Amino acid sequence: MIKLRTYIYIDSLQPQLAEYLGTVSQGFLPVPGDACMWIEVSPGMAVHRLTDVALKATRVHLGQQVVERAFGSMVIHQRDQSDVLEAGHAVLRTLRAREDDRQKCRIAWNEVIRAMTPDHTVLINRQNRRGSMILPGQSMFILETEPAGYIVYAANEAEKAANITLIDVRAVGAFGRLTLSGREADIDTAGHAAVNAVKALSGSERANPTQH
Repeated sequence: MIKLRTYIYIDSLQPQLAEYLGTVSQGFLPVPGDACMWIEVSPGMAVHRLTDVALKATRVHLGQQVVERAFGSMVIHQRDQSDVLEAGHAVLRTLRAREDDRQKCRIAWNEVIRAMTPDHTVLINRQNRRGSMILPGQSMFILETEPAGYIVYAANEAEKAANITLIDVRAVGAFGRLTLSGREADIDTAGHAAVNAVKALSGSERANPTQH
C-alpha cells in the first residue's frame, strides 16, 4: 500500500528558499516566484510512478526526486500556479486520495537560541549547509518536523514573515530540519510564522494507505 506522507503546495517560492533549493536540485532549477509542490510517499519506489503522472499531467518541471527504501519524495515547480495544482490533483487521483489523507505534521523540536557565541556559529557554518552563514551575536531558530517535507513550507512562511537569513533546510529522511538566523525580533516573528503554518495544515495522525 502507498502511504501519502507529505503533500504541500507553495504558491510562491521566496528568494532565499528558491536559491537554496537550487543548490540541491538534481533536475530543473526553481526560481523565486515559482509555485511548488512537495510530495512524499512510502514506500520510496512508488514515487517513480507518481512523478510520471505529475509530469505527464501538465507543464511542471521536476526539481528534485529522492528515492530511499522507506520514503520517496518529489518536487515539482512551474511559474503557473494552476499547472502545479493540477499536477498535484493528478497524483491524488492516482492514489485515490484526498489532500487531507496526508500525514499530519508533528513538530518534534522548536527552539530559539539567542545571542549566539562565536564558537557555536563557526561550528554550524562548517557543517554541511548550503545556505548562508550565521554570525556571532545573532539569534538562531531551529525547527524539526515529521514528516520531513513539511519543513520546506515552514521555511517559506518564515521568509515571508520577517527579514531572516536562511541557513539550512533539510527536507528528506525521517525528520525535516530548518535553521534560520537574524535579529532577535525577526527570529521571533519568523519562528512564530513557521510553527503556526505547519500546525494549521490538515492531515491524519498517521498517513492513510491509499492503493496497491
